[in-house]
Amino acid sequence: MMNKQFDVLVIGAGPGGYIAAIRAAQLGFSVACCEFSSYDNPTGEPRLGGTCLNAGCIPLKALVASSEVYEKVSHHLEDHGVTVSGVSMDVVRMQKRKEDIVTKMTGGIQFLFRKNKITLLKGRGSFAGKTDAGYRINITGKEGNEEVLAQKVIIATGSKARHIPNVKVDNITICDNEGALKFTEAPKKLGVIGAGVIGLEVGSVWRRLGAEVTVLEVMPSFLSAADESVSREASKLFLKQGLHIKLGVRIGQAKETATGISIDYTDDQGSEHTLECEKLIVSVGRTPNTEKLNLETIGLQIDERGFIPVNDHCATAAPGVYAIGDVVRGPMLAHKAEDEGVMVAELIAGQKPHLDYNSMPWVIYTTPEIAWVGKTEQQLRAEGCDYKTGQFPFAANGRALGLGDAEGFVKMLADAKTDEILGVHIIGASASDLIAEAALAMEFKASSEDIARTCHPHPSLSEVVREAALAIEKRALNM
Repeated sequence: MMNKQFDVLVIGAGPGGYIAAIRAAQLGFSVACCEFSSYDNPTGEPRLGGTCLNAGCIPLKALVASSEVYEKVSHHLEDHGVTVSGVSMDVVRMQKRKEDIVTKMTGGIQFLFRKNKITLLKGRGSFAGKTDAGYRINITGKEGNEEVLAQKVIIATGSKARHIPNVKVDNITICDNEGALKFTEAPKKLGVIGAGVIGLEVGSVWRRLGAEVTVLEVMPSFLSAADESVSREASKLFLKQGLHIKLGVRIGQAKETATGISIDYTDDQGSEHTLECEKLIVSVGRTPNTEKLNLETIGLQIDERGFIPVNDHCATAAPGVYAIGDVVRGPMLAHKAEDEGVMVAELIAGQKPHLDYNSMPWVIYTTPEIAWVGKTEQQLRAEGCDYKTGQFPFAANGRALGLGDAEGFVKMLADAKTDEILGVHIIGASASDLIAEAALAMEFKASSEDIARTCHPHPSLSEVVREAALAIEKRALNM
């Protein structure tokens, strides 16, 4: 006998799933959300928030902040006239601060579920079939199984770290993103496979805390997803900071040694090398969590890369079943999953929302931060687009100089005929916040002149964005 029935059931309580559940509840639906991942919760109970809150975005950014404070106090206060001595880092205490933040955030989602009358189903959700009354969902938890019925289903099961042959992850010595966030001391030598977002962020954290970091990247170019001007600047600054980055390598066998790990690799010239390190982090992308959903029971199949095929509105081929976030096409970004969750909930309610994926920003939380939205210059060239560019350095900005964070620049790309902003690329202080202005401008199809003629506060870092817009027409005022 069916015990529970819901208008909408969300499988997965990560950023996409819990936001979808909240929005659906706001729209008046009866909503349930199932989650089984405990992320080392001592009680064994599921912890809401997915990888982002528990083993990704939030804990990593907490470590980023702590390591940045340590580096600033240790190396960058003398210019301000501040002299300190005997600075040390208590990594265990740093980790406790990180865990306290995670606990507070995950508890906040539970509060939001109660506030919005969302039923939390503790267990793994999978399809058991379809009836005239709706979709049968099996919930498998530590206290047994139950079956519930839902009219609409939103799949938001997220992704897991991709691993590679010959390098066995144990999350003690060889780690993926989860183990990399749990070190109780900074290793003397750290190896990182993959110079992507997570690899650079995690590598930078432990570099600031004293590790000698070597990054091995299979691709022949550095940060190829970013604008070429930004990737060149980032490469120069990261090398100056002490990150050792090897491009175009082929990864061989990883072996345990008396002092940690040795990993064989071949460089871009064909020469063979061995990297000796205490810890090794594998950061080579992520794969969707779709293998245990029993999609075949409702006539769905995943594609060759494990993603669930959907249309522009995240609808699958099964009527009333949607999929969002890391399990579908597009960038694996928490804010992309959130916006898709809102869109789907509103579609179910009969509204007509839309998403402009080209206006979704990307951020890398290194020092300096890197952020962009829209097209890169190399993409516009490849498309044969006639464009114009404006660029302005933080070094010419009074606020950046006062903060002691004057590295990098803002670069803006606009259509040569219409002046519509096509892309904005930032490497510099507070790039993660500054990029929001550019995303908003692109969402409203703004021109570079719109930003150039908008009064910005002085002194502020935001003036660099305005100056880049002015530079589009070769009329920057402070350079």
